Amino acid sequence: MSQQPHQLYWESTYAITVALMTQYPERNPEDVGLEELAELVESLPGFADDPAMVTERILLDIQTVWYEEATNS
Repeated sequence: MSQQPHQLYWESTYAITVALMTQYPERNPEDVGLEELAELVESLPGFADDPAMVTERILLDIQTVWYEEATNS
């Protein structure tokens, strides 16, 4: 029995960051634009939110946490 991924929502900034780092380990958050970031998040296993609900602020928050985590690991 395979384990279902946790459901991800736009407000789940840290969980999304961890999922991005797992799913796209070769990606540098500094090289990802906001539109592409939205597409990457929406393609994550377990993403369950409405794509139309995202804002620039949410994407910037995700990108900031992703950058901080990537540079501290």
